[in-house]
Amino acid sequence: MRLSRYFLPIIKETPSEAQIVSHRLMLRAGMIRQASAGIYSWLPLGCKVLRKIEAIVHDEQQAAGAIPVLMPTIQSADLWRQSGRYDDYGPEMLRINDRHDREMLYGPTNEEQITEIAAAGIRSYRDLPKTLYHIQWKFRDEVRPRFGVMRGREFLMKDAYSFDIDKAGATASYNRMFVSYLRTFERMGLKAIPMKADSGPIGGDMTHEFLILAETGESAVFLDRTIADLSFGDREIDWDDAAALQGIVDQWTNGYARTDETHDETTFHAEVPEDRRVTARGIEVGHIFYFGSKYSEPLNAKVMNPDGETVALESGSYGIGVSRLAGAIIEASHDDNGIIWPEAVAPFEVAVINLKQGDAEADAACEDLYSKLTARGFDVLYDDRDERAGSKFATCDLIGVPWKLVVGPRGLKNGVVELASRRTGEKEELAPDDAMNRLADRFGRA
Repeated sequence: MRLSRYFLPIIKETPSEAQIVSHRLMLRAGMIRQASAGIYSWLPLGCKVLRKIEAIVHDEQQAAGAIPVLMPTIQSADLWRQSGRYDDYGPEMLRINDRHDREMLYGPTNEEQITEIAAAGIRSYRDLPKTLYHIQWKFRDEVRPRFGVMRGREFLMKDAYSFDIDKAGATASYNRMFVSYLRTFERMGLKAIPMKADSGPIGGDMTHEFLILAETGESAVFLDRTIADLSFGDREIDWDDAAALQGIVDQWTNGYARTDETHDETTFHAEVPEDRRVTARGIEVGHIFYFGSKYSEPLNAKVMNPDGETVALESGSYGIGVSRLAGAIIEASHDDNGIIWPEAVAPFEVAVINLKQGDAEADAACEDLYSKLTARGFDVLYDDRDERAGSKFATCDLIGVPWKLVVGPRGLKNGVVELASRRTGEKEELAPDDAMNRLADRFGRA
């Protein structure tokens, strides 16, 4: 993309309404624009980040065996009355009536809708297990929406739902999603720590939140440092090996890691040596629940088991805040100059910066780099504007492009361009082809 043709409405001043780093930087970098309280338009740069986060979530959900569907944003109140949640959910639910005065709602979550689908389509234990998921916009009418996309009213969420014949199968499905989440967040460059959590209005007796540590986190967290040091890495996973999956879950949950809602100070001090105790703030980016037959019983989602008995389906739900992740990543990865995107979710991977637009040699070298990098599959931003070098660098740093190739007449006389890392600040002068090969090696695009 040529920056001269791109829509990037950067704001130089810090917006007065933005209280936390991610909100400030998302507004300043032209990622989002507020439409009304807690509701945002996602502008081109923000939309690119959302799509890259979504792509990773899709990859990992399907690798773990989840099947994509797409459910409506507007749901019937009747289903929620059947489950008993319509009156219990509270004022966060946006209740509406259509022109025929039928009671509807803008879905804050989809347990009822997916259970009704499962009840109609799953007839026997032979149809199980099944895990269905979608990525869809939700609405929860927060009384005080704040912090930009971190606590908005409308948000993009991945929610998956598992269905099994018994608790053993449901536990295996739960563990499959648990491990999938470890892989998902690590691919995004995040250290997300699973913590024992409160089930809230979703319900259930087994639940974990996945939180990343950040000073602006809304939750107090207490954990054993050894869990924060764990890394999933590139280990191979057999998604059908229930024992192996349970072993991974045990590795991440045997130590103490809890939010303030479930924290017990006495247990914390008894189980964790003083030199390993971590007290910090965390941002929730995922939440998983096992809730048994909480929804399948009232919604009559029942099937025949191997013994010929009719039993209610065992279920769980698994959420990832896709739009919230965009803000959470910024909270965890920024500096005074702007955003520092992990490479996997960066809106652009490489910026080509022309230090002297209009110089024939510099223009030709930039065009060559831009076309060759694009041909090799890179997401490239070419800053071809007639602006000062300082302005170009400031823009590149603000929007967080991980790598920049700086091209100017002086360097070209010596046959080199400058390759610079946004994260480390390290710079290196290389021949243009060598710089491209260095990037190709790093991104696996040789």
